[in-house]
Amino acid sequence: MQKYGVNELRRMFLEFFEEKQHLRMKSFSLVPHNDKSLLLINSGMAPLKPYFTGQEIPPRKRVTTCQKCIRTGDIENIGKTARHGTFFEMLGNFSFGDYFKEEAIHWAWEFLTERVGIPADRLYPSVYLDDDEAFRIWKEEIGIAPERIYRFGKEDNFWEHGAGPCGPCSEIYYDRGEKYGTGPEDVMGGEGDRFMEVWNIVFSQFNNDGHGVYTELEHKNIDTGMGLERLAVVCQDVLSLFDVDTNRAMMEEIGALAHCRYEEDPEKDVSFRIIADHVKSCTFMASDGILPSNEGRGYVFRRLLRRAARHGKILGLKGSFMAALSQKVIELSKDGYPELEEKREMILRVIEQEEERFQNTIDKGLEILSELQEEMKKRGEKVLSGEDAFRLYDTFGFPPDLTREILSDKGQSIDEEGFQKAMRLQRETARAARKSTNYMGRDDIYQRLDPKLRTEFTGYHSLTERSKITALVRLAPEEGEDEIVDALTDGERGAVLTERTPFYATMGGQVGDTGSILGGEGDFAVEETIHLQGGKIAEIGTMRSGMLKAGEEAELRVDPIRRERTARNHTATHLLHEALREVLGNHVEQAGAYYDDKRLRFDFTHFEALTEEEIRKVEEIVNREISKLTPVKTEEMSLEDAKKSGAVALFGEKYGDRVRVVSVGDFSKELCGGTHVANTAEIQGLKILSEQGIASGVRRIEALTSENLMAYFSEEEELLREAAKLLKTEPKHLSERILALEKELKDSRAEAESLRAKLAKESMGELSVEEISGVSFLAKALEGADGNSLRELGDQLKERYPDAFIVLASDKGGKPCLMATAADSAVKKGADAGALIRAVAPILGGGGGGRPNMAQAGGKDTSRIPEALEKAREIAREQLKA
Repeated sequence: MQKYGVNELRRMFLEFFEEKQHLRMKSFSLVPHNDKSLLLINSGMAPLKPYFTGQEIPPRKRVTTCQKCIRTGDIENIGKTARHGTFFEMLGNFSFGDYFKEEAIHWAWEFLTERVGIPADRLYPSVYLDDDEAFRIWKEEIGIAPERIYRFGKEDNFWEHGAGPCGPCSEIYYDRGEKYGTGPEDVMGGEGDRFMEVWNIVFSQFNNDGHGVYTELEHKNIDTGMGLERLAVVCQDVLSLFDVDTNRAMMEEIGALAHCRYEEDPEKDVSFRIIADHVKSCTFMASDGILPSNEGRGYVFRRLLRRAARHGKILGLKGSFMAALSQKVIELSKDGYPELEEKREMILRVIEQEEERFQNTIDKGLEILSELQEEMKKRGEKVLSGEDAFRLYDTFGFPPDLTREILSDKGQSIDEEGFQKAMRLQRETARAARKSTNYMGRDDIYQRLDPKLRTEFTGYHSLTERSKITALVRLAPEEGEDEIVDALTDGERGAVLTERTPFYATMGGQVGDTGSILGGEGDFAVEETIHLQGGKIAEIGTMRSGMLKAGEEAELRVDPIRRERTARNHTATHLLHEALREVLGNHVEQAGAYYDDKRLRFDFTHFEALTEEEIRKVEEIVNREISKLTPVKTEEMSLEDAKKSGAVALFGEKYGDRVRVVSVGDFSKELCGGTHVANTAEIQGLKILSEQGIASGVRRIEALTSENLMAYFSEEEELLREAAKLLKTEPKHLSERILALEKELKDSRAEAESLRAKLAKESMGELSVEEISGVSFLAKALEGADGNSLRELGDQLKERYPDAFIVLASDKGGKPCLMATAADSAVKKGADAGALIRAVAPILGGGGGGRPNMAQAGGKDTSRIPEALEKAREIAREQLKA
């Protein structure tokens, strides 16, 4: 058997199924598209769910993919075994109502035995207990001896997740030989390492109603999955996925950086595996626009990167190293995933910055853990609370295993139950942020609509349309009570679907249109427009009057003013994007956007705040392009031609084979399905209102255009006039007037401060200085002095009495101020102003503190100033006599 590499096996599989008339589709993004049931794509079929349910029509009935996947269910165990990783690639061939068991089994066998060359006598198929058809195909058509075909029960060979499509499956196992195990667990279907599952073919032929009742599907499907790394393990005859050619290259790279070798030390091997796996996951996540944060996908990214960085420290790696390893991932994987090379600069910047942040964080975590240990020691405790351990982990990214290790060195431990409780609470909170799901995604009323329904969007060229109403949905106030109806009546809230619509549905940052739908007897106010699965568009709103009926003709009217203003903001965003790239660099990528009829918001990748000069330049470039009165051109072309033309594609966007390209002269060209102005003159102008950071490596700009910009300028002008009027000057002299007033105020404050100090000094009167162990101690009450005045007087008294220990108190506007100061020579003799203030301040109903040579406090009760000063004398005597 030839030892094919990972990249070669990927290519061989996809080419094989292309020969079988399958459409080869590139890997979908790791970010699920319109599927809130998943945080990250975790299987080959996950992005294809809408095709299996019939909610969307697949581009072809036969499809093949190699899908990048990330699973994070047991991150803590990654690295401890050689079996599992967070990142993997899943090879798959899929049939949507086309071929079924016979072809799927034959092709799987052909690929493994003929194309790859795996010996047939080392392969063992399994089938579901009652699947006689699959058993017959393996036995009679493939020619496998009956005793080598294994029947397993529902737990192993029946694929279902709650209600929805399901069915039996047939798996193909490879016998790796006795050198991988001869124990009782090393049997077909066992937990040993000898028999490895290579391919799983799911025959989706039933529908489960959720109550255990199964009915035959009219259109049966095939869903197969074969782990690319597992196939490479078989072909290369290596121990684990970490030993295949691409991962072995990663191990060598890590070893070169750490000056040690993989498989020399079992404990260090864990760190090797964690780093190799996690840096790959982080590289692919960054390429799909996922950025480190404290929630959702970003939290997974941050956690993986910090776990890898922490294990780098265990291997003795100094400083940052993740970006160098990410470079290696890109080199090893770019043949199958060219976007890695395209986004190289961005990927490396994201990883580099997050690792640098963690280098600072881990030091802070060590400092906090040290403080917690000190507090435990004082209390005579040996167990760190679960809440504190989780705070270290969740807030500072401090790994719990590192916390355990450090604690154990001093005979301490973690309250594991409390820690796990905090972890469970966090997981439950994260799950609550995602909507409940069934087998194929959201279980809402729209899933029950006829999958054959489609809506044609006609709003690029017209804002009105006459069309037939194909479906109506009544949206109830209570969740779960929505229903598909034949009519909507006066006052009811609902959704309207038609054959054609001019209403643009919210997508790509552009909010959906509003307007009205007029039927024979009804007037429906459209408040928002949304996309539904399967190419449907729904207008959401309320019946203003009358009734709309399914099946009748209706007139759809888009609000033209709102559409026009939204289009201006959308086109302006394209200009803003290009201007940012021109000023800041090509690493700038759109990371989010929002535009409606009032404003635009643009999120982009960048690693520091923009300077005032950079903001000014960006505004100048955008307004220069607007003033050129450039026509905005929209063309439809193939995705490949669009990319060749230089059009910018956005992170995480799902594009079809045909795309719209929006060009603003030679300045900007982007793939975009939104609505735009015909000429830049319509935008009138752009003003950036704010620029701020919203996440690690992501900045946000908010801006105004057209009428909203004019309104903003009018409002600002009115504010200037009002301010000038209050300051008795003209708007053009406002700055000079403010500077003059600031100087007057500063001079007045200085004069008042000088007067207060003078009055405080005069109010001291006769001084009664007490000599204590060679230190001149003075405690005195004053009137009207603030904290600054007390400090100034204290400094003057220390000049008069070189060995002074001074305590001054003052009634300032009904509130007590307390200050203590000690000369350095007094401190050496035991004087401690900070300790004295901490002991005395509670008498005044306040608190404070400071250093041994100077401390201050405030309070609430001025009547107890004499008592406080007397207490200060007692403490001073104790300190100095000690």
